[in-house]
Amino acid sequence: MRFPMVTMQDVARRAGVTKQTVSNVVTGRVGVRPDTAARVRVAIDELGYVPNLVARSLATGSTRTVGLFVPTVGTAFYADLVEEVEDALDEHGHHLLLCTTRRSGDRARRHLAGLTSRSVDALLVAGDQDLLDHLPLLSDARFPVALCAWETDAPEQFPMVTVDYEKGGLLAGRHLRDLGHEHVVVLASPAHARRVEGFKRAFTEEGTALREDRVHFVHEPSFRAAFDAARFALAAHPEVTALFATHDVLATGALEAAQAASRSVPDDLSVVAYDDCPAGPSSRPALTSVVLPRRQMARNAVTLLLDAAGGREPSTRHRMLPPELVVRDSSGPAARRPAGAR
Repeated sequence: MRFPMVTMQDVARRAGVTKQTVSNVVTGRVGVRPDTAARVRVAIDELGYVPNLVARSLATGSTRTVGLFVPTVGTAFYADLVEEVEDALDEHGHHLLLCTTRRSGDRARRHLAGLTSRSVDALLVAGDQDLLDHLPLLSDARFPVALCAWETDAPEQFPMVTVDYEKGGLLAGRHLRDLGHEHVVVLASPAHARRVEGFKRAFTEEGTALREDRVHFVHEPSFRAAFDAARFALAAHPEVTALFATHDVLATGALEAAQAASRSVPDDLSVVAYDDCPAGPSSRPALTSVVLPRRQMARNAVTLLLDAAGGREPSTRHRMLPPELVVRDSSGPAARRPAGAR
């Protein structure tokens, strides 16, 4: 049995308003009194009305859909960012079209090439993994493009909201330096060069330098790879009293490796992380970590993008948000290593 389709006119009769008022509530383009808008939304829910987006886009030239590119939704950082972007878009009457690159350059290129012919009003590109070489595909896009959470040098033609990643490394380095740590080791993703540079700068400020052989790159972002790299680093440098990990996954692997090496955290090995995933505060010990304002960044990026889509010039095209160091239980004063340590 087929039921008749609910129309905008049906909603208008139920809410006791005009069809144009219902349209204004659905599109969000024209302001409606809050009590009237609430009455319309109740009628929409009661009747199960679904707006005809195709017809609306043909009439207005707008789909009210924004595309979002992320490398993955498998990490807390990008999962939070996607949620906040979707919430912010929903508050402005827009829909989200999500694409993941899954850290594949070919997949990123195919998605970007295909998206230029899709019906979206704007595109937000979050994270620079596998995308930098393919951004020229968007140079002639008919819709506005903005960047978010970009860690490498970004093309000037695109507006951007990101975080001062180098400052986060600097905060971590100063924290360990102020605790008296002179012998430190770093576990880093190859994509986190700015975090490492900031960390190094904290020590050069005091006239010392972090030796290059103390930086160990982990090419696979997994707990097992981090555990193996940390175990090797602690065995190769038994004199170290602190470890800095440029990602929380690396830090959790380092905690396990420290336990396997009978190194107490933080009594004789301090560990500082980066990104502050949900497991960080609940780990044992709770991880000291550089916290990135990812939800604030997502909202600022949506505002920047919707301003561009609406033809409004933003107050600033490139916005950099500050990170924060949250000190917990995994870092403490430097301890003297045993006499047999190098």
